Order: sequence, then structure tokens, then C-alpha cells
Amino acid sequence: MTLATYVEMPAPRRAMESRSEDLLPADLTVQFGAGDEAVAGSVPLHEFIKNAGTLTHAERLVIVGQALLMLEGNYVHLPLKSAMHAVNPVQRLRLLRARLQRQTDATMDPERIFHMEMSAIFHSVRDLHTNYLLPAPFAGQIAYLPFQVEKCADGGRTTYIVSRIADGLSAPGFQVGVEITHWNGMPIERAVAVAADRFAGSNMPARLARGVDSLTIRSLRLHLPPDEEWVTVSYLDAGGVRRELREPWLVAPNAPAMAADDAEVTTAAASMGLDLHADETGRARALLYAPRAVEQSLGNIAIELSTEPAAAGADVPSTMPLVFRARSVQTAAGTFGHLRIFTFNVPDPAAFVAEFVRLVELLPQDGLILDVRGNGGGHIFASEFTLQTLTPRRITPEPVQFICTPLNLEICRRHAKNPTNQIDLGPWFPSMEQSVETGSIYSSAFPITPEDGANAIGQRYFGPVVLITDARCYSATDIFSAGFQDHEIGPVLGVDDNTGAGGANVWTHGLLKALRDVPPDAATPYVPLPKQADMRVSIRRTLRVGALAGTPVEDLGVRPDVRHEMTRRDVLEGNVDLMEKAGTLLAGRPRRRLDLTTASRANHLILKLTLAGLDRIDVYLDGRPRGSSDVTDGAKELSFDDCGGARVVQVQGFSEGELVAARTVQN
Repeated sequence: MTLATYVEMPAPRRAMESRSEDLLPADLTVQFGAGDEAVAGSVPLHEFIKNAGTLTHAERLVIVGQALLMLEGNYVHLPLKSAMHAVNPVQRLRLLRARLQRQTDATMDPERIFHMEMSAIFHSVRDLHTNYLLPAPFAGQIAYLPFQVEKCADGGRTTYIVSRIADGLSAPGFQVGVEITHWNGMPIERAVAVAADRFAGSNMPARLARGVDSLTIRSLRLHLPPDEEWVTVSYLDAGGVRRELREPWLVAPNAPAMAADDAEVTTAAASMGLDLHADETGRARALLYAPRAVEQSLGNIAIELSTEPAAAGADVPSTMPLVFRARSVQTAAGTFGHLRIFTFNVPDPAAFVAEFVRLVELLPQDGLILDVRGNGGGHIFASEFTLQTLTPRRITPEPVQFICTPLNLEICRRHAKNPTNQIDLGPWFPSMEQSVETGSIYSSAFPITPEDGANAIGQRYFGPVVLITDARCYSATDIFSAGFQDHEIGPVLGVDDNTGAGGANVWTHGLLKALRDVPPDAATPYVPLPKQADMRVSIRRTLRVGALAGTPVEDLGVRPDVRHEMTRRDVLEGNVDLMEKAGTLLAGRPRRRLDLTTASRANHLILKLTLAGLDRIDVYLDGRPRGSSDVTDGAKELSFDDCGGARVVQVQGFSEGELVAARTVQN
């Protein structure tokens, strides 16, 4: 930002400096205006909204009618949300339509009022999958302040501190680590609670997390611009002096999504589980605070990859810098791998898993800290395909259910035989058809993720694993976290009391329209939405497997096995206390090793193994058992006669009778 005009206001009467225990401010620092934006193409909020508001009366009626169609005819959580939150979004839409029908282009409300009502109706169900997406010029834009605020514990009390500042913001005393005390004159705790109440979230931790996010970043695809054109932030500087900063909201184009929100009939479009708010916010933060990673992901900057194992404390560069961050971390309990997964929203799940495997094999093998905080999900295949790499157990993907409605039944009927060779709804169709007679609310449950794909490559990491979650984990990340816990891969360490509790597969209005039009049908109830407006809806709800089989994920989420409260050191020093906590959980867990190479010699199959933490191995060739051996740590070689042509070799490792490791090799 350009050099701004600052006003220094002396303290009343006696004090030129006021410490934190004083009630009156000593220094008030006010920034008037901004120039050099943190994101290219930024404009002040007041300039942006001049061009907003072009929907006609007829276009508003179309939007309301299509919203009614989706919530009544497709929305899987409507009975749950209506009961749990005591809301009736369908009736609110009917009332809105009735008011619109009494209006004209000349008498209709300002467009902001219309968008506020539509957003409020969708937000009332507190479902981050079910969204009203604003039309142009809001689509693709973000409103932002050039700094980030995070919550932490400091000396036994909850505080909110500045964790990052974008290039260009300069204000005396305003730096990373300052404590925010008030927001537009409101105590910061109250400001967060007010913001949380305006945004969706399946539970209170999820709403509060999004309340903190919305202080400084708003996706205008999902939310109207802020009411205020600037904010006044009261804070304590490094010396404990009370100051104030006045900062204007800016609006800019967001970074492009990793995977398109596809309205075509494709497997990827039908397999999405994404919190769009988290995805948009994550990309906006990357623009503000990690622009190099954005440029690398766009192919504008080359990435220097390494094939060497990570040195202690070093990063491992990724081919997907907006998806992964891999590093070695040193803790008092040992040196472990730390792999952050920022999103599952990728176009190619197989490439995602391949890069995941490449990174974990370069990280320390004595323990892995898998970190999905802030991950709003994405492609469900990517999340569930990854689980197999961490466990010898066979992965059972989470099953999903439709709500039984005439519209959903018609869509399933049209795709019961998979006419597009993309989206096979055949497994759900019989129970949907039967519900007409039985009155069942939900269809039978079947997985979205193909079970063969979820078990195609098998285990690739053999050390102990701990998973870190927070209240921003949602959708495909909720599914991943539930699968991690249900398959007993390792402990779940939560920095909040729950994940975001988003248990559903989400479809867009465009995808529903395309599915209903196979084959083409002029009588389809879906019609195009105007001016880039869109809607998303939870279409199939997910159920857990394992010990909690049949339990819905929606609104319940995944509760951690161990809780950690983020500290000031975590926020400002690279999660140092969180890594120490994760390290203590890994330190007490056994290490395994099962390395395997194969060779053929005169129609004999030779297996060369390096083992640790196992007392028995069983060998399977092309799915058939061929041998079992007691083993100790170290190298071992096995030979099998007349098996040189075996295509698939699997070795299962046991400890005290329990399956603890497995390695599969394709010859």
C-alpha cells in the first residue's frame, strides 16, 4: 500500500504511553486510504459496489424458483436441518417468491436486499455444502484486509493476534504478534461471535472458526461485501501500547481453483465434497501470503524437486505447492515427518496420491504428522484413495444415501444403467423406487469411491501416524478423518473439539440440470440461472464405517482422541507446541519396516525383504497364499519355485498375531 497519512493522538493528560492494563488509549494510529494493493487488480470496496446490481425482476424469480426446486427436491439434509436448527428454508423461499410476484422492475427491493435474503435462507440450514452463489460481478472476487488474525491461548487466556501481514501494509507498531482487543469498537470476542452467527457451520467450533476467518477475508461468491467500507482495529503493540489502525476493505479477483466446479456430467463433478468457503479462503490467503506458490502452481515458476530424503528440519519441495507442504520437524521426542494437506480439490486423484506417496517416502520413517487443518475437502476419491497408503487394513469407503424424493428418483432412473459411462446411479435406484411404496426417507447406502481404487496400491508408509484436525476440516476432509479413525490408523489430535462436521457429496445446479437432461427432455424443471448465479446442494449424505458404522457425519463430525489448544508459540513459531504434542503421541508407538523387491531367476520368484517390528510374514502371489515365515528384524530372502510369472506380490507382516504392515508390488 502507498505511504498513508497517519495521525498520532496523544493520551489524555498524564500518559504519553498507555500499557495494557490502562483503560484509555495513548496512541491512535489511523490509516486513511490505500494505494499499492497486496493483490493485483485490487480496488476499494466503495468503487467495486458501484457496478453491482443488475438482476431483473424476472431473473430474481428464476433464482428463487430454482432454489425451491433444489431444496425441496434434492437436498438430503432438509429433515435433519429443519429439526436441528428449527428452520424452514422452503417456506421462506415461498414467502420471498410471493413478495416478488407482487413487485415489478420498478418497485422491487434493491438487489443487495434480495441477495441478503437468499443468503440468509441458505445459511439458515448451517450447511457449508448448500450455498447460494452470487452472480456477476461478485463471482470470482474476494474482499480482504491485508493481514490475518488467529485465535490462540496465551498465559491461560484466549487472545486474538495478528499472524501474517501482506506485503505493502505499513503502520507504526502494527506487526505480526500484536494482540487485537477491539474490532470496530466491539470487544474482539464479541466481534467473532457476531461474525460466526452470520456464517454457516454445522457446529459451534466450525462457526467460530469461520467467524475469525471472515474478519479479514470474504469470498464474494458466497457472501455479500462487508457493510462497512473500512474497519477500525484496536490492538496492543509489542510494548503494550494501545493503538488503532483504520484499514479499508479491498476487492480483487481470487486465484483460480485447482479443479473446476464442473457442470458437465463427469465422475469428478459427481464426486465432490467441498466447502467452497474454505477453498476460496485458502486460495485468497495463498495470493496474499504465498504468491510464489500460486505462481508455481500456475507453471510460471519452475519447482526444483529433490529425490533425497529430507534433512532434519528441512522442507521437501512438492509438485503441488498449493496442495502439499512436506517437511522434517525436530521435537523433543524425535525427528518426524510433517505433511500438510491444504486441499483435496484436485482434478486428478491418482496424481494426488502419487505425489503424496513420493513425499512421505522422502520424509523420516519413524513417524508422520499428517496435518489437514483448514482443509475444506474436494475430490472424494483423492481423500479415500490416500488412506490405503497408511495402513495394512483393507479400506472400506464411506457409503452415501440419497433422500427419497420424486425428483431424485427420476435422476436415478435416468442414470441407473450409466448411459454416460461417467455417473452410475444404478446401486441406489432399486431402493429409491421401492421407497414409493415403503415410505423410506433415505435410499440404501453405497460408496461413491470405488473400493478397488481405495485398495489398489496398498500401504506405503510404515511408521506410526498421527492426524491433526480442526473445525475448518470439512466435507472430503471429514470423510478422510472419519476413515482414518474408523480404520484405526492412528490417534486424531484436534486443535478444536470437532471437525467441521460436513458429511455429504455436493452437486451444483448445473450438474443436476445436466443429469436430468439425459436424455434431453424439454419438460425438465431445471432452467439456466442468470448472470453466473449458481447454487450447490448436499445431494448424498455420508455414513461412517467400522465401530461407528451407520453414524452420519453431518453435524456430528469427527471428535479427536486428544485435544491441543493452539498457543501463541504455535501461531508465531511454526506450530512448535503442536508439533511437540504430536511427537509425544508418535514416540510411544511401534515402528515397522517392510521393504520389498522382487526378481525372477529361471522361473523362480525371489523376494528380498528388509524388516523391522514384525515376527511373521505371509506371502500372497496373484491373490493366493504361497508361504508363511517367522522373521526377525533385518534382511531376509525368500524363493518360490515355478512362480516367476507372478504379476502381483503381496507380503503381509504380523506382530503377535495382529496384521501391522503390508506391501504390494506389481511385477
